[in-house]
Amino acid sequence: MSFVIRLKYFFEKYGFHVSSRLADKLGMRANNVRLFFIYISFVTAGLWFGVYLTLAFWIKLKDLIRAKRSSVFDL
Repeated sequence: MSFVIRLKYFFEKYGFHVSSRLADKLGMRANNVRLFFIYISFVTAGLWFGVYLTLAFWIKLKDLIRAKRSSVFDL
């Protein structure tokens, strides 16, 4: 068996066990706990992309307000 497949089986065996134990403690289904972690990972990745777009917009707006003109005749 190749190393990648053994690594996959290892994470499936012990990684999914974490979410099932957490679900047992919370009294939920393990499927819902796994979906929650997936949704949270997308939300956090999307949050930082939104922050990036907001900062890019502010920098563009600052450049539009403070135009760099070398003389009065550039108006």
